[in-house]
Amino acid sequence: MEDLTADRAMGALLGLACGDALGRPVEFRSPTSIESQHGRLDELVGHGTHNQPAGTVTDDTDMMLCIARSLAETGDFDGADIAERFLGWYESGPFDIGIMTAQSIRAFRDGTAWDEAGRQVWEASAEGSNAGNGSVMRCVPHALAFGDDPARLVAVSRESSAITHADPRCTWGCALLNLVVAALVRDGAEPEAALDAALDRVRADAPAELVEAAEAVPTLDAGDLQNTGYVVTTVQAGLYHGLRADTAEDAIVDAVAMGGDADTIGAVAGAVAGARFGASALPDDWVETVAVAAECRDLAEALLALSGDE
Repeated sequence: MEDLTADRAMGALLGLACGDALGRPVEFRSPTSIESQHGRLDELVGHGTHNQPAGTVTDDTDMMLCIARSLAETGDFDGADIAERFLGWYESGPFDIGIMTAQSIRAFRDGTAWDEAGRQVWEASAEGSNAGNGSVMRCVPHALAFGDDPARLVAVSRESSAITHADPRCTWGCALLNLVVAALVRDGAEPEAALDAALDRVRADAPAELVEAAEAVPTLDAGDLQNTGYVVTTVQAGLYHGLRADTAEDAIVDAVAMGGDADTIGAVAGAVAGARFGASALPDDWVETVAVAAECRDLAEALLALSGDE
């Protein structure tokens, strides 16, 4: 059982990175455009959006690794440390970064406290540009480190989100996603049971729009999903593909085929599918092509050790 738990934990981080890397070259493209050029895009290709080599990950994975390294090295959630790591990454000049993320990191750099910067940016942002998916794409390491304590996992997920994304739809979206991933990793829960347990824990406090979107996942059709950068639709699409696909590969390929914010939808679906099926179920050629694969494995083990599940 311990080996299966470790495989699922590694799958959560590796699945996220693989989904990110598969989606990166077709980000912002339409489903029709992706299909016309690639057919069924099921291999990691280079160039395309951002003009990077095959297997290159984006801010989704980069920021996930910042969180995972912080948790592993400090042994607990340390928001200030995570914010410092975000700042170091920002100053390295990444080729892709979200607007609210950049604004919040600059505010932190300029002296605003780590737990105030994201809130200030959110309060100054208009509806329609204030609830992006820039925190839900990176939050999964917390599910591995705090999966044995659901109440703590919810609190940490929300605090971590608010470093850059303080809207309740974002903070609770991270909590909901992490509860699902934790149930899949720790318990090997069946998909619908993992989703139901997560919803039972957040339903009373989370925004109704988020709850309703997640509740609909078991009965949705793929055509009902949206490929935008809005956190609610990203969580819904990621859960739909991650929980309902027959294989981890299908979950990630179908998520990326939606186009639009393909790297992030692929990353969220990949985290869920990886937690469900395990790292061993991911295509070998994907894992071999993603440069951060070895670190994802090592960090997953370190995070499980924090929760006492190693």
